Amino acid sequence: MAETTKEIIERVGLIPVLRAKSVAQGRAVVDAMLAGGVTVVEVTMTVPGAIDLLKELKKTYGDKLLLGSGTVITAEQAQATIDAGAEFVVSPSTHPDVIEVTKKNGKVSCPGALTPTEAITAWNAGADYVKIFPCSAVGGASYLKALLAPFPFLKIVPTGGVTLATAESFIKAGARALGVGSDLVDLAAIDSGNPGKITETAQAYLKVLAEARK
Repeated sequence: MAETTKEIIERVGLIPVLRAKSVAQGRAVVDAMLAGGVTVVEVTMTVPGAIDLLKELKKTYGDKLLLGSGTVITAEQAQATIDAGAEFVVSPSTHPDVIEVTKKNGKVSCPGALTPTEAITAWNAGADYVKIFPCSAVGGASYLKALLAPFPFLKIVPTGGVTLATAESFIKAGARALGVGSDLVDLAAIDSGNPGKITETAQAYLKVLAEARK
């Protein structure tokens, strides 16, 4: 049986956040990450031509890549990204209408929250995962642990402050997956003609996650 979106997210354990400056740059980053074994990517709405990039990635990679959309803050954006191929929808904040559209389309919802009240509000609104953002601003892994004490059922994805050095602590604190930015999605590596750097970092992350989960 084919894996579900949630199963893929939790198996890979990484949601790389792609904030590319162009469609070509975005594709180059995805190529480099796929070469390293990371088969999930979140294309943010801040990318120029984000919808076009989603469509192109869907066409190019098909089922080899699990596509998500990020920085989605309106129901219209959610629907447009889902129509373009997004299987999961991520927001920096909680928008009940975005969650509703995502769930109505049978996709996976990951709104953003920071405080305990925000996290449980997002969950109760139908979120599949709650993105804790910016996680570095509130103490990182120790905050995650504190948050899961009263809410052990929450499925949490910390974003902001996730690096190769901190990844293990977040997984051990109870994160289901990690939202990773520039530490992995290294646009400078692409611009300088060194995509191998991203491939190596992707492999290093997967190794850290496998160790942490043992």
